[in-house]
Amino acid sequence: MGSLLLAVIYLIFISLGLPDSLLGSGWPEMQAAFGVPSSYAGYVSMTISCMTVISALVSPRLIKRIKTQWIVIVSIGLTVLGLIGFSFSSQYWMLFLWAVPYGLGAGSIDAAVNNYVALHYKSSVMNFLHCFYGVGAVISPFIMSRALAVAHWNDGYRWTSFLQLGIMAVCILSIPLWMQNESGEEEVRAESAGIAETIKVPGVVLTLIAFFSYCSGEATCFLWTPSYFAGTKEGLSAETIASFGSLIFGGLMLGRLIAGFVSNKLGDKKLIRIGIAVELIGILLVILPTPGYIVDAIGFVIIGTGMGPVYPAIQHLAPLNFGKRYSAAAIGMQMASAYVGSTISPMIFGQLQQVFGIGFMPLWILLFAVLNITFMELTYRVAGRQEA
Repeated sequence: MGSLLLAVIYLIFISLGLPDSLLGSGWPEMQAAFGVPSSYAGYVSMTISCMTVISALVSPRLIKRIKTQWIVIVSIGLTVLGLIGFSFSSQYWMLFLWAVPYGLGAGSIDAAVNNYVALHYKSSVMNFLHCFYGVGAVISPFIMSRALAVAHWNDGYRWTSFLQLGIMAVCILSIPLWMQNESGEEEVRAESAGIAETIKVPGVVLTLIAFFSYCSGEATCFLWTPSYFAGTKEGLSAETIASFGSLIFGGLMLGRLIAGFVSNKLGDKKLIRIGIAVELIGILLVILPTPGYIVDAIGFVIIGTGMGPVYPAIQHLAPLNFGKRYSAAAIGMQMASAYVGSTISPMIFGQLQQVFGIGFMPLWILLFAVLNITFMELTYRVAGRQEA
């Protein structure tokens, strides 16, 4: 029963990744279809992220009152609605309408499932699960690429929604499996602290800034990597450019797969330090002036590989750093902070790249990598003093 539940959670993490890379992969074609500037992708991304921030902020209250499995099912249903809505959008403004369920479906499920895994599973499981987020995020750019080759960008969203529907059906069938941890879940939900209490815990604010920084860099890569190649490399087809959206996600998947094998031995803190060091190497490769696109493509894969273990490691540290009583609210606020970064950073970068050019992107990512490691190190010191 435990293995079956874990298999379902793997599928849930695939569903988390599926919607995240579609906008970046399809945007060069969507922009042309809607007749809007390149930077307008940032406004759609901002709307999705704003809805996710709202969903993440209410997640501690939802986790306290509603069972995790029902949060999962309703959330996936909302993303299916958003994906189908995108697929039928014929004008730019319609994207904002469907961005509401698209974003609301992401925040609570992310916080609820990550808290569930942090409480019940080891660090290696957390990394393997987040690796499967990368699987979902790698699949959808190829779906979009195939849609652009044989149909239209709308079909990329529609085909992805069919996959989400299948995963939602599996989650509905799996409801009895979640009962194995039912008694423990009731106890944790009863004792969970709220946001107002949790934010006062030493180190929480610092980790929120670190999470903001991580997701600012990550979201920039999610949205703008295909546009980076479109703007800096010549002679690439639309399908090839769309497929480059999978580079960062393939790297994330690889990084989390590797971390899953070594995380129990190294620990979350070392994983974060090593991951950001690898990310910096990838950024350097992209910055180097090289002909063609191969070195840049390798650089983005390495950036994703370095980013890979950072996100799950920060979340898995929440019960250790702040205690089980505060973990649900801490993770919910981390998710909200993450999506604030996902909201603001791609939008600001969209404006900056119109002034400085899309080639400015590696320096933007570098800024947030430095902020990420700086505030995580500060978190360790403050949380360590509190524990002592």
